[in-house]
Amino acid sequence: MHDATAAPSSTASAATAPAVSAARFPASVESALREAGWQPGRWDIRQAEQWADALREYASPGGHQHHVFPAAVEAWAEFGGLSITSPGLGRQTAPAEIRFDPLRGLHLARTLADLGRALSTELSPLGEEGEAQAVLAIDTEGRIYSVDHTGDWYLGPDIDRALTTLLTGVQPIRLTSD
Repeated sequence: MHDATAAPSSTASAATAPAVSAARFPASVESALREAGWQPGRWDIRQAEQWADALREYASPGGHQHHVFPAAVEAWAEFGGLSITSPGLGRQTAPAEIRFDPLRGLHLARTLADLGRALSTELSPLGEEGEAQAVLAIDTEGRIYSVDHTGDWYLGPDIDRALTTLLTGVQPIRLTSD
């Protein structure tokens, strides 16, 4: 893997946001998130729905379309629009910036469909790592992946662990055909 990391947007009603635990993230990760504009209860469902509509309307020249499902919309509502920079050096990889904007993966409908098929799930774009070095994707169960020029990577079983992997520079798991 390579570098990894997502500009604040408005916050809608926190009453509709999922409950957030105080110890949800390691301190360094939470610090980076807060510096980027995240806070517990952040929930911009209006922006998430706009992204969902844009992705649903898009079709590649070959007719491939994006999948939109609750896990993706929830991740966009909580983290959408953020640009998060790592708080320090990485453990095994060099962390970079994460941009949570699913439209960064708009033209990758076929790539994400192919990977989803290989994983027996559906994928939706979340954003990107670095300056378009990799696209981030989420599956229907909330698992997070990264796709770059070197391959496909598993970042974690949920957004929280994926953010920790990316922002602390933990080596992600490379997906193989085995």
